[in-house]
Amino acid sequence: MLSLPSIPRLTSSSIVTVTCVLALLHFGREVLEPVALALILSLIIAPLINGMRRIGMGRLTATFGALLIAGIGVAGIGTILTYQLVAVTTELPQYRSAIHSKLEAVREMTEKPFARLEAELKAVTPPAPTPVPKSSAERKLVSGQVQPIPVEIRKAQLTTTETVTRLISTISGPVGETGLVLVLLVFILLDHESLRDRLIRLTGKGDVSRTIKALGDATEGVSRFFFSQFLVNAGFGVVVGLVLWAAGVPHAVLFGALSGVLRFVPYLGALVAGGAITLFVAAIDPGWTLPLLCLAIFGVIELIAANVIEPKVYGHSSGLSPLAVMVSALFWSAMWGPIGLLLSTPLTLCMVVAGRHVSALEPITILFADAPNVDEAHRFFHRALAADVDAIVRDAKTYLRKFSFAKYCDHILLPGLALGANDLENGNIEKEQQNSIRATIAILAETIGQVPVGTVKKLKQRKVSMLDASVGAHLRQMRQQRLGRWQGPLDVPQRSIVLCAGFASERDDLLSELFVMALREVAVDARSISFGDNSETPGEDTANLVSTIFITYPLVSMMDSWIPIVQELRTNLPHAIIVSIRLFSEENQADQSIIKKHVDMVLRSFEEGLAFVAPNRANRS
Repeated sequence: MLSLPSIPRLTSSSIVTVTCVLALLHFGREVLEPVALALILSLIIAPLINGMRRIGMGRLTATFGALLIAGIGVAGIGTILTYQLVAVTTELPQYRSAIHSKLEAVREMTEKPFARLEAELKAVTPPAPTPVPKSSAERKLVSGQVQPIPVEIRKAQLTTTETVTRLISTISGPVGETGLVLVLLVFILLDHESLRDRLIRLTGKGDVSRTIKALGDATEGVSRFFFSQFLVNAGFGVVVGLVLWAAGVPHAVLFGALSGVLRFVPYLGALVAGGAITLFVAAIDPGWTLPLLCLAIFGVIELIAANVIEPKVYGHSSGLSPLAVMVSALFWSAMWGPIGLLLSTPLTLCMVVAGRHVSALEPITILFADAPNVDEAHRFFHRALAADVDAIVRDAKTYLRKFSFAKYCDHILLPGLALGANDLENGNIEKEQQNSIRATIAILAETIGQVPVGTVKKLKQRKVSMLDASVGAHLRQMRQQRLGRWQGPLDVPQRSIVLCAGFASERDDLLSELFVMALREVAVDARSISFGDNSETPGEDTANLVSTIFITYPLVSMMDSWIPIVQELRTNLPHAIIVSIRLFSEENQADQSIIKKHVDMVLRSFEEGLAFVAPNRANRS
């Protein structure tokens, strides 16, 4: 029986722990920000160091070589951007008139409708009463009142020493923090292996394998993601710069680099970059064609990068759900300001990866990961309870493009139904939900089976009203309506029919019908019967037509009736092979050693049964 992963319960101690962690993050930002920046940068540079080591360089040489390359790149780009920024600043007065005219046009465009609305409202509103003028006595000043004297406050002129001191104090903060980050980065890169050993030692000897796996995911998977994101954003900036340069926009290098850098900020960065480019182009161009064209091109490039390039380069845009990206951006920006906004996605992604191995962080993985920590069987069961038939059918069709229906039953459908077995026995599943599950199975089987389109549409329209019916019996009846009595003709070659049999219960009927569908998918003439229903038995003259009989694996309560029926089948169909399939462990299933005495073979899955009957056809699994 499958079960959902256990999640730590919310207790008073856990609330206190979370509160202390949040307080530490907020009040310890001056210490934690440089450390977090250094760690993220080390993950970005790690693939470059590993690549240099693969060509024969030592650890020390590769580390300083990678730092040198990164430093030269940052210094070169910074110099170019500084020059471009200074040039833009000096040229802004030239664009003042164009900016004023554009702002006036925008103001008129936005205010004109409201001004017209205000005029219409004033026309229908009665005029306010005219105030009565005050008398001369009322207008007199109070006796002894002194007319106030206006006072003008002027700032003292700063001396040269004060100006230089203020400039140094302004620059020293960012420069000092940058130097601290660089020093931490160097030590983290040089002491990488020692840090890993220390972390493993801290976890104790019992969790060594899990710790190594978590560190491997962080240093390899996460660093590869960051490096790939850096390459994608750099390429995005280059393409934007080239497009602006081709359109004749000055300082295209500056805005290309600005687009690449701001794209590290989730969602908001691309909007800010596109808005800045549009405003600048609107300021230098007398019309509106070029600004709107640049905005449209920027949007197209962003859509291609986000939906085409990123999934091919590193699987998905961030590994986080879109809502998680926005929530993490709000959280980290509230904790650490602009630095937190920039590091929100990397920090949250690291926590999601850690949550796959650390139970205390598992809720973060469940809430923020792009794909929830739920397998396909659980997802099927949840959607069946919610009556989300369209999603189930869509996922099934996607799965069946690659794999067989037998494998779909073994790995998704039947395990998903097994999840609700205990809840059904304990009465935790309501009658409406039971009917929803039955209807879902029926619609799924009819949709993915060989059924005319009109039949499926009719089935969906009436919502498969099966409140008290058996799903398997319903599917058998539908097949008989299509293929006739005996579910097909009897003028077939000898030993060409595979028979699926079971008791007239919802469990056995469903298992028999699903396996019939799996066999018919590979062109096996499979038919089903229920024990005790003589109307479904063609007669003794058809005994040689059956090659194999698949009997559903019995429960303990069925053994007294099951054994005589199997013996009767052995007598009536002496040439047929009798097989039973034990799909999954149920609490009240019969002992397999007893079952083996009465059948020729016990298999473990629909796939094994398919391979046994049609070994040359069961190749799509």
